Amino acid sequence: MTTRWLTPEELRAWRAYLAASWLLEDVIDRRLQQDAGMPHLYYSVLANLSDAPGHQMRMTDLAETLKITRSRLTYVVTRLEKDGTVRREGCPTDRRGSIAVLTDAGTALLERSAPGHVETVRAAVFDHLTPEQVAQLEAISTRITEALQGGEERPACDGLPWRRRSSGAAE
Repeated sequence: MTTRWLTPEELRAWRAYLAASWLLEDVIDRRLQQDAGMPHLYYSVLANLSDAPGHQMRMTDLAETLKITRSRLTYVVTRLEKDGTVRREGCPTDRRGSIAVLTDAGTALLERSAPGHVETVRAAVFDHLTPEQVAQLEAISTRITEALQGGEERPACDGLPWRRRSSGAAE
Protein backbone atom coordinates (compact mmCIF):
# COMPACT_ATOMS: atom_id res chain seq x y z
CA MET A 1 0.00 0.00 0.00
CA THR A 2 1.37 3.37 -0.99
CA THR A 3 1.16 6.17 1.56
CA ARG A 4 -0.78 9.15 0.31
CA TRP A 5 1.36 11.89 1.86
CA LEU A 6 -0.18 15.28 2.49
CA THR A 7 0.54 17.95 -0.06
CA PRO A 8 2.35 21.06 1.24
CA GLU A 9 -0.98 22.92 1.22
CA GLU A 10 -2.74 20.11 3.12
CA LEU A 11 0.09 19.90 5.65
CA ARG A 12 -0.06 23.65 6.31
CA ALA A 13 -3.85 23.47 6.69
CA TRP A 14 -3.58 20.46 9.03
CA ARG A 15 -0.97 22.10 11.23
CA ALA A 16 -2.94 25.35 11.32
CA TYR A 17 -6.07 23.42 12.35
CA LEU A 18 -4.18 21.58 15.12
CA ALA A 19 -2.62 24.76 16.47
CA ALA A 20 -5.95 26.59 16.47
CA SER A 21 -7.89 23.73 18.06
CA TRP A 22 -5.33 23.12 20.82
CA LEU A 23 -5.01 26.82 21.64
CA LEU A 24 -8.78 27.33 21.57
CA GLU A 25 -9.41 24.42 23.93
CA ASP A 26 -6.74 25.78 26.29
CA VAL A 27 -8.21 29.32 26.27
CA ILE A 28 -11.73 28.03 26.91
CA ASP A 29 -10.59 25.62 29.63
CA ARG A 30 -8.62 28.32 31.45
CA ARG A 31 -11.56 30.73 31.38
CA LEU A 32 -14.02 28.12 32.67
CA GLN A 33 -11.61 27.03 35.40
CA GLN A 34 -11.27 30.67 36.45
CA ASP A 35 -15.00 31.48 36.30
CA ALA A 36 -16.58 28.21 37.38
CA GLY A 37 -13.85 25.87 38.61
CA MET A 38 -14.60 23.32 35.89
CA PRO A 39 -13.13 22.22 32.58
CA HIS A 40 -14.78 22.77 29.21
CA LEU A 41 -16.16 19.22 29.05
CA TYR A 42 -18.07 19.69 32.32
CA TYR A 43 -19.49 22.97 31.03
CA SER A 44 -20.52 21.20 27.81
CA VAL A 45 -22.44 18.58 29.79
CA LEU A 46 -24.32 21.29 31.69
CA ALA A 47 -24.98 23.32 28.52
CA ASN A 48 -26.33 20.33 26.60
CA LEU A 49 -28.59 19.35 29.48
CA SER A 50 -29.80 22.94 29.68
CA ASP A 51 -30.75 22.85 25.99
CA ALA A 52 -32.51 19.46 26.23
CA PRO A 53 -36.25 19.09 26.83
CA GLY A 54 -36.86 18.94 30.57
CA HIS A 55 -33.14 19.65 31.11
CA GLN A 56 -32.42 15.93 30.85
CA MET A 57 -30.92 13.41 28.42
CA ARG A 58 -30.24 9.71 28.29
CA MET A 59 -26.61 9.15 29.10
CA THR A 60 -26.00 7.36 25.78
CA ASP A 61 -27.52 10.27 23.84
CA LEU A 62 -25.46 12.77 25.82
CA ALA A 63 -22.26 10.83 25.09
CA GLU A 64 -23.10 10.86 21.39
CA THR A 65 -23.86 14.58 21.43
CA LEU A 66 -20.54 15.30 23.15
CA LYS A 67 -18.63 12.80 20.94
CA ILE A 68 -17.06 11.06 23.95
CA THR A 69 -17.02 7.54 25.34
CA ARG A 70 -19.75 6.45 27.70
CA SER A 71 -17.16 5.67 30.37
CA ARG A 72 -15.72 9.18 30.15
CA LEU A 73 -19.23 10.65 30.41
CA THR A 74 -19.97 8.44 33.42
CA TYR A 75 -16.84 9.78 35.13
CA VAL A 76 -17.80 13.40 34.35
CA VAL A 77 -21.41 12.97 35.48
CA THR A 78 -20.25 11.30 38.70
CA ARG A 79 -18.06 14.35 39.43
CA LEU A 80 -20.91 16.73 38.59
CA GLU A 81 -23.24 14.72 40.86
CA LYS A 82 -20.80 15.22 43.75
CA ASP A 83 -20.97 18.96 43.09
CA GLY A 84 -24.78 18.82 43.04
CA THR A 85 -25.06 20.20 39.50
CA VAL A 86 -26.37 17.01 37.88
CA ARG A 87 -28.30 14.02 39.15
CA ARG A 88 -28.93 10.64 37.57
CA GLU A 89 -32.29 8.95 37.32
CA GLY A 90 -33.33 5.59 36.00
CA CYS A 91 -34.69 5.48 32.48
CA PRO A 92 -38.40 4.64 32.52
CA THR A 93 -38.23 2.84 29.15
CA ASP A 94 -34.98 0.91 29.68
CA ARG A 95 -33.94 -0.48 33.07
CA ARG A 96 -30.30 -0.56 32.02
CA GLY A 97 -30.28 3.07 30.91
CA SER A 98 -29.98 6.19 32.97
CA ILE A 99 -30.83 9.83 32.48
CA ALA A 100 -28.67 12.81 33.43
CA VAL A 101 -30.72 15.71 34.80
CA LEU A 102 -29.53 19.29 35.28
CA THR A 103 -30.24 20.45 38.84
CA ASP A 104 -31.09 23.98 39.98
CA ALA A 105 -27.49 24.31 41.21
CA GLY A 106 -26.27 23.27 37.76
CA THR A 107 -28.53 25.83 36.10
CA ALA A 108 -27.23 28.54 38.44
CA LEU A 109 -23.60 27.58 37.71
CA LEU A 110 -24.27 27.59 33.98
CA GLU A 111 -25.95 31.02 34.20
CA ARG A 112 -22.93 32.41 36.06
CA SER A 113 -20.33 30.94 33.71
CA ALA A 114 -22.08 31.24 30.32
CA PRO A 115 -21.39 34.95 29.73
CA GLY A 116 -17.63 34.50 30.17
CA HIS A 117 -17.66 31.37 28.04
CA VAL A 118 -19.53 33.07 25.21
CA GLU A 119 -17.26 36.12 25.37
CA THR A 120 -14.19 33.88 25.21
CA VAL A 121 -15.53 31.98 22.19
CA ARG A 122 -16.52 35.21 20.47
CA ALA A 123 -13.16 36.89 21.14
CA ALA A 124 -11.13 33.81 20.19
CA VAL A 125 -13.07 32.79 17.08
CA PHE A 126 -15.94 34.83 15.71
CA ASP A 127 -14.47 38.31 16.11
CA HIS A 128 -11.80 37.26 13.59
CA LEU A 129 -14.11 35.83 10.92
CA THR A 130 -16.34 37.34 8.28
CA PRO A 131 -19.93 36.07 8.00
CA GLU A 132 -18.82 34.08 4.95
CA GLN A 133 -15.99 32.48 6.92
CA VAL A 134 -18.42 31.57 9.71
CA ALA A 135 -20.57 29.77 7.15
CA GLN A 136 -17.47 28.06 5.72
CA LEU A 137 -16.35 26.99 9.21
CA GLU A 138 -19.76 25.45 9.83
CA ALA A 139 -19.79 23.69 6.45
CA ILE A 140 -16.24 22.33 6.83
CA SER A 141 -16.79 21.18 10.41
CA THR A 142 -20.11 19.53 9.51
CA ARG A 143 -18.56 17.73 6.54
CA ILE A 144 -15.68 16.38 8.62
CA THR A 145 -18.06 15.25 11.39
CA GLU A 146 -20.34 13.52 8.89
CA ALA A 147 -17.39 11.76 7.26
CA LEU A 148 -16.06 10.54 10.61
CA GLN A 149 -19.50 9.36 11.73
CA GLY A 150 -20.26 7.65 8.46
CA GLY A 151 -22.62 10.32 7.17
CA GLU A 152 -25.52 9.39 4.96
CA GLU A 153 -23.40 7.32 2.58
CA ARG A 154 -22.67 4.51 5.03
CA PRO A 155 -23.91 3.48 8.48
CA ALA A 156 -22.05 4.74 11.53
CA CYS A 157 -19.22 2.47 12.61
CA ASP A 158 -18.77 0.81 15.99
CA GLY A 159 -15.50 2.71 16.42
CA LEU A 160 -17.35 5.89 17.36
CA PRO A 161 -16.49 7.00 20.91
CA TRP A 162 -20.01 6.80 22.35
CA ARG A 163 -20.36 3.21 21.10
CA ARG A 164 -17.25 2.03 22.93
CA ARG A 165 -17.27 0.55 26.40
CA SER A 166 -14.05 2.36 27.24
CA SER A 167 -11.69 4.78 25.54
CA GLY A 168 -9.47 1.98 24.29
CA ALA A 169 -11.73 -0.85 23.13
CA ALA A 170 -14.57 -1.13 20.67
CA GLU A 171 -17.73 -3.01 21.65
